[in-house]
Amino acid sequence: MEHITLLLAIVIVTALVFDFTNGFHDTANAMATTISTGALKPKVAVGMSAVLNLVGAFLSVEVAKTISGGLINEQGIRTEVIFAALVGAILWNLFTWLLGLPSSSSHALFGGLIGATLMSVGTSGVNGGVVITKVLIPALAAPVVAGLAALLATRLTYRIGRRTDDKATAKGYRAGQIASAGLVSLAHGTNDAQKTMGVITLALVTGGVLAPGSNPPMWVIVSAGMAIALGTYLGGWRIIRTMGTGLTDLRPQQGFAAQTSAATVILASSHLGFSLSTTQSCSGAVMGAGLGRKGGVVRWSTASRMFIAWGLTLPAAGLVAAGAEFLTGQGTWGIAAVAVLLVAISGAIWLASRRRPVDHTNVNENEAAADGMTEGAGTGEPAGVVTTAIAAVTPPPTAGAAQELSTTIPAPGPTDPAGEPARTATV
Repeated sequence: MEHITLLLAIVIVTALVFDFTNGFHDTANAMATTISTGALKPKVAVGMSAVLNLVGAFLSVEVAKTISGGLINEQGIRTEVIFAALVGAILWNLFTWLLGLPSSSSHALFGGLIGATLMSVGTSGVNGGVVITKVLIPALAAPVVAGLAALLATRLTYRIGRRTDDKATAKGYRAGQIASAGLVSLAHGTNDAQKTMGVITLALVTGGVLAPGSNPPMWVIVSAGMAIALGTYLGGWRIIRTMGTGLTDLRPQQGFAAQTSAATVILASSHLGFSLSTTQSCSGAVMGAGLGRKGGVVRWSTASRMFIAWGLTLPAAGLVAAGAEFLTGQGTWGIAAVAVLLVAISGAIWLASRRRPVDHTNVNENEAAADGMTEGAGTGEPAGVVTTAIAAVTPPPTAGAAQELSTTIPAPGPTDPAGEPARTATV
């Protein structure tokens, strides 16, 4: 570590900041359904997830090697390129967190690396085959596979338990959901913490500290694990709300099926070195579980916003990173300008989030209640034309309702024409 320059140290710190944002951005992947079904209290859930994220960081380095030695060519890449890539990824993470959209931190990082590399050395710096086989194909396949697995698992779960009482089995499913949530947290640490390890290792290679193709040093593994664990503990409550109550209404059986399916897909991909998005896997599993229960629904307006965010993540992070790389290429003042802009924009996003804060005390409130909207409970969508029309044209009250609404209205004068005391009229 004695050869680490000031710029390299800045890049390492920035990478750990990205890892921190990855932690609080993706906490929802593991714990949103557990919190929404009441299996665990919010603070307990994120604490458990943080510990297992840290443990998971030590289980494998296959994904880290994919990033540090496969996604882009190490030769000719300057340390400033990695700094610019991290700036693009961090700002996209914070922006989507502010909107409560569970976008992919992984793809934000990949987009940043690709955009900054293209700006720096052109297309020769990006390994197109690796991008297609280990980024784009898993991105398309992961939510579909996890969703189908969760749909089938949900239907199987309900079929097996069709002769049992829901209340009697709910406790058991909540226990199973806690176990499966722990498995997702472990998988998240195994897959996502490695991405930061890979970036730091790549920075150390470009800075001449490590030889090309080296595995992440132990201090890199420890620091990346601790950063993602800290971010996880603080909890990305906005995204937890969207994943837990914004996409669909989950019961313990569905939560168990969704998390078990997602964990299986993530762990399998980590073993194979596929750097897929844990967000997309978990979101696909939640939607599959929502459709797997008879009468269950998915709120496609929320899902469509999420799909748009997924599609924009790679190009948006890449464009920001390319702009940052253009500035860093101007010299020391450009690097300082990018650092100042990163801090300023991050601070502005945080201040904007304080206008409508979401934390562990209100994370299970649906968006409609939080926004004062009027459509059915839990939908999280504004009242549409049909809902407004129905509310305006209400049918006359029934006889029972008329009795409940009865009241007394005083007669106009103190006495009637016959001189008798005034009587009251009941309506």
